[in-house]
Amino acid sequence: MEFFIISMLNGLSYGLLLFMLSSGLTLIFSMMGVLNFAHASFYMVGAYVGYTVSGVVGFWPALVLSPLIVGAAGALFERFFLRKVHKFGHVPELLITFGLSYVIFELVQLIWGRIALNFRPPDLLQGPAFTLINHSVHGLSLLWGAAPAELCAAAEAGVRLVCSPFPATRGFMMLVALIMLGSVWLLLTRTRVGLVIQAALTHPEMVESLGHNVPLVFMMVFGAGAALAGLAGVIGGSTFLTEPSMAATVGSVIFVVVVVGGMGSLSGAFLASVLIGVIQTFAVAFDYSLGTLAAQLGLQLGSYALGNSFIKLTLSQVAPILPYLFLVLILIFRPKGLLGTRED
Repeated sequence: MEFFIISMLNGLSYGLLLFMLSSGLTLIFSMMGVLNFAHASFYMVGAYVGYTVSGVVGFWPALVLSPLIVGAAGALFERFFLRKVHKFGHVPELLITFGLSYVIFELVQLIWGRIALNFRPPDLLQGPAFTLINHSVHGLSLLWGAAPAELCAAAEAGVRLVCSPFPATRGFMMLVALIMLGSVWLLLTRTRVGLVIQAALTHPEMVESLGHNVPLVFMMVFGAGAALAGLAGVIGGSTFLTEPSMAATVGSVIFVVVVVGGMGSLSGAFLASVLIGVIQTFAVAFDYSLGTLAAQLGLQLGSYALGNSFIKLTLSQVAPILPYLFLVLILIFRPKGLLGTRED
């Protein structure tokens, strides 16, 4: 039971990290109609800037300052580069953001090097948030923080005792992602600023005639999306690994999340992120071969010309392609995505 609970929490935490990334991309697309290929690069920049700033003023100020720095960089990019090609359509927008991703990748290696950095979380987030203790006699119990080593090592004859810690960094990641979801939703649906932003996409001339600066609105939206990616970078970089390939690791997956959830749908991005995070985590956790799994389900794979090498593949080996398989199925059976409404 503790294995299922910890795996589910790990899947939710990974899914919520994907949501933190995809929410900024969804915000930019839903408000501006721009697919930002450099979005994952802003995530990487957030991690590296967070590492540098935390070394000067500490982790908690860096958690605030780094997204602001990345957001400002994103806003400047929209103002001086993206805005100039916006009138030419989607292809130039894709190309310029695609080029930006390579520029950022090279700059990161020039400034910080190619070796992974030791971006450590603060002392408060080091260690487990809680420990699940599964006792074969007394059942499942929860202990906040780390369980004493002597408790987990103590085992009587015929008694099974398993301690499963859940990292505090993952718990903090989940908390920030949920706060982000609520804040962005309230901003877009319950404030005047949100209404102006949404109206500026569909009726820019009307919004401008009412006295609002539409180009400024778009610049702030792009900067806000980049800032959300920067925030995810600070948390993701300190939780996992800060290195130059971290953008490529999640870059394609967040586009899968946006398409599966529905282009421009924040709630759809949240649902798709959680689903993909949980599915991938459980696929890695259950180290069964496809042949063994099929046999348990009553299927006879041997009657098909699949080959022994395919049958011997484990779920953990197949896990990286599962999001893209999910994407293919969504595009076939529901092209608009799970909760999408856009026609384009």
